[in-house]
Amino acid sequence: MTQQAFEIEGSEEIVTELDISHLVIEDDTPVDNFQSEVQQRLLVEPLYSSKALPVPFLAAANVGLFYKLKGDPIVPDAMLSLGVQRPDDLSQRRNRSYFVWEFGKAPDVCIEIVSNAEGDELTLSKKSQQKGKTVSKKDIYTQIGVPYYAVFDPLRQTQGEHEMNKALLRVWTIASGRYVEVTPAEGIIEVGQPVWLDTIGLGLTLWEGQFEEDVTRLWLRWCDRQGQVIPTGAEGQEAERQRANTEHQRAEAERQRADRLAEQLRAMGVNLDEI
Repeated sequence: MTQQAFEIEGSEEIVTELDISHLVIEDDTPVDNFQSEVQQRLLVEPLYSSKALPVPFLAAANVGLFYKLKGDPIVPDAMLSLGVQRPDDLSQRRNRSYFVWEFGKAPDVCIEIVSNAEGDELTLSKKSQQKGKTVSKKDIYTQIGVPYYAVFDPLRQTQGEHEMNKALLRVWTIASGRYVEVTPAEGIIEVGQPVWLDTIGLGLTLWEGQFEEDVTRLWLRWCDRQGQVIPTGAEGQEAERQRANTEHQRAEAERQRADRLAEQLRAMGVNLDEI
């Protein structure tokens, strides 16, 4: 396999060889709370079960995004990459994480779900600064060149002036090497208020409902241009069941009307066999 080199604007060359034996690609460390973990599934499963996007594409949650050969990856809560797919042979290390140089491109969308005030989604927390970190996740996604970056803050954990500032959802897109917000100035603050990602062919919206349990919660969902959420596999099956049930009820009502009409005609002395 030939060597490849990728550069990030204003940064050092990030890939100089393809030996990845030193990289930690799976640490098996549980870091997410229950709601974040379920939310991640809700951002991945519908894309595959609903066939909302043309294949191939790759949607994943909590998988390492390696953008340079030396240093730690960034791990989006959810990401979507169009025009690529997971390799068949997952026994190969280079196939088990998202290596930019293997896929030949950065993901098209990266989403972060805020679970506390120390996630560095938009600005560095004091704890991260004390550890010597110098860039936020937003800065890193800008460097990588991820076309769309979304931050969902369901519990309003990061609401400072330079963070979410009372919004539940904010989305940015790359323009001239920097992120420009595509959501309104106040961000997305209401359920059912969509933001369209033009080059993706999908949007994001806030939705209140039940997913995997009998508790109504606030969720981030993919949606179509009209703001209708992309259904999960279970939701699609339930919609089909209801459609079939409605069709059965309509057919039964038509049959009963026909029977009543036939009875009325017989009462009038009409021989239906002669019609």
